[in-house]
Amino acid sequence: MPLSAFPALDASLNAATAVLLLVGWGLIKSGRREAHRWTMIAAFMTSSVFLACYLYYHAHHGVTRYGKTGSIRDFYFALLGTHTVLAVAVVPMILRALYLAARGRFDEHRRAARWAFPVWLYVSVTGVTVYWMLYRL
Repeated sequence: MPLSAFPALDASLNAATAVLLLVGWGLIKSGRREAHRWTMIAAFMTSSVFLACYLYYHAHHGVTRYGKTGSIRDFYFALLGTHTVLAVAVVPMILRALYLAARGRFDEHRRAARWAFPVWLYVSVTGVTVYWMLYRL
């Protein structure tokens, strides 16, 4: 796979994660625990593949500069900053929520997921937004 394909792949994996998170949320709200479980495992897997691809790409490509100027540049860097900080912060949140669910500690899992879910969704959606601003605008 050419290195130039990785940004679009990463954005696609982020988009897939966002969709899986929303589907998983809907499933648990409707009481479909087993479907929720498998959907969230799929979301974790797409996020994990994203992380591996992202790290590979940046290890081989390096930094990509944002070329726009003006207020769009300010918005881009504000978005990128929150995305980056929360992307790091969400990893232990996700791992904790998954651990608690795997151990059957569902009350604790629910409390952990109340924080992890919106942060994970934000990171996934802003990852796609950053891609579009960097490569498509």
